[in-house]
Amino acid sequence: MIEILRNPDDIKIYCEESEIKDASVNFEINDRKLFVYITAQKEKPRFICLRWNFAVTDYTRIMGDKWERSYGDMEWHSLNGEVFMPWYFLANSGSETVGCGVMTGANSFVSFQCDAYGCTAWLDVRCGGTGVELNGRTLLAGVIVCEHYKDMPAFQAAREFCRVMCENPRLPKEPVYGSNNWYYAYGKSSREDILKDADIIAKLAGNNANKPFMVIDDGWSVNSGAGPWIPNEKYGDMSEIASEFKKRGVRPGLWFRPLHDKDIEEQHPEWRIKKLKNDSNDPKFKKTDEGWLGYLDPTMPEVQEYVRDTTRKIKKWGFELIKHDFSNFDMFGVWGSSLNGKITVSDGWTFNDKTKTSAEIVLDFYRLIREAAGDMIIIGCNTVSHLSAGIFELCRIGDDTSGRIWSRTRAYGINTLAFRLCQNDTFYKVDADCVGIIKDKIDWKLNRQWLDLLSKSGSPLFVSVQPEAITDEIKEDLINAFKINSVQNDVAQPLDWLYNNQPRSWLINNVKTDYDFIMDSYPELLNAKTQPV
Repeated sequence: MIEILRNPDDIKIYCEESEIKDASVNFEINDRKLFVYITAQKEKPRFICLRWNFAVTDYTRIMGDKWERSYGDMEWHSLNGEVFMPWYFLANSGSETVGCGVMTGANSFVSFQCDAYGCTAWLDVRCGGTGVELNGRTLLAGVIVCEHYKDMPAFQAAREFCRVMCENPRLPKEPVYGSNNWYYAYGKSSREDILKDADIIAKLAGNNANKPFMVIDDGWSVNSGAGPWIPNEKYGDMSEIASEFKKRGVRPGLWFRPLHDKDIEEQHPEWRIKKLKNDSNDPKFKKTDEGWLGYLDPTMPEVQEYVRDTTRKIKKWGFELIKHDFSNFDMFGVWGSSLNGKITVSDGWTFNDKTKTSAEIVLDFYRLIREAAGDMIIIGCNTVSHLSAGIFELCRIGDDTSGRIWSRTRAYGINTLAFRLCQNDTFYKVDADCVGIIKDKIDWKLNRQWLDLLSKSGSPLFVSVQPEAITDEIKEDLINAFKINSVQNDVAQPLDWLYNNQPRSWLINNVKTDYDFIMDSYPELLNAKTQPV
């Protein structure tokens, strides 16, 4: 029987130093929670490894979570002790589902391994790629929970366990839906274009009591993909655009990347993350005599003030939603798709503040944005999912879908929605990304199924509509989808997800619905040499 709410059978502490002298781990069990504490004086802890021994052979399917976004790679799998499962895992035997994980908002990055003989938990307490300097401080590294669910469908058990892990989700006051211009324009847009987009979305929403959002994605600032966060000449006054949106009956939203500003990085290299190995081969990483320089360091007081001022500026312009992007990559130098058991693959680098763990630094950064944003809705995109819960209203749970390549949407949209829908309303509102609509690209027979599923999932619906692509059929489908999703009262769950990583059978409002996400898409797979967005 899987049970980890007890003192582990084996405890190991890994520090920068080879010999452990003053680092120690202690436990407290209370209210079906295992509290894990670590303290150290001079030593710099890197990892806590906890091992529980028991037989796991009765559980035939195992599923874990991801550090941040998923990348079309989520599924239930057979027992495999080599697989690291960030934050939590579920084990299913048919009649029983067991959930083991860590409470959201943990002060360490926690992952699990499960094998035939037991379970191992790894608590990453590093600062960047180096052991943290606790200097005598006692750190609550994580709160571990475990629950058993008998005679309950696996999806329902997953939702119930998510509720256990997150006691205080932050949810928007009204359902969030609308449009994002990235998935057809891909940064090539202007004031005139975005106002046309706003008009289209307003008409599609019609008389819906809950008004849609029009989110301006990358392409509005003077540097594409980076700050300084001032509008380029194609957009002009952003406060005027926000005002025009509201006049048209849509709510204004804006994308930004808080830890990348080309001007500041050139003017103040001392504000950048130091000695971050360039594992990503990102050309924006700068090689100096001291080593690699990354993006802005969120532990620098100057950077914190810069991010605070930028967020407040966007709010002052009149925007009601911000899409906060790229911060996980900008902090750790690697995409989540390349990560396994550790949040960063690079050793030997650290943040400016060496006394906090990476998880504490991420949490402090998210809370800073939260405070500065006030009542603005925040979408966390390329943010750490388990640490976003309770701070951001929405979390992008997968990589970008596409307005051009259907197989990308199928992998990054449908897979993501199926396996992380259990986090919807329990952690935050899950954002499974857009329905991208471009003329003569994705067959509407395929895209309309994604639209239908997403609109009835109970999670936010965003579309990205090229004006030239709208036909009478597409228009009617979008109007109906917006009407449904503006209230988000529907309840959906995947039925065949235990054995299909792109589930085709869904239970929607207690009615079984089958989709065909493969039809007519084989030529695309055969002819595609790459997978562009």
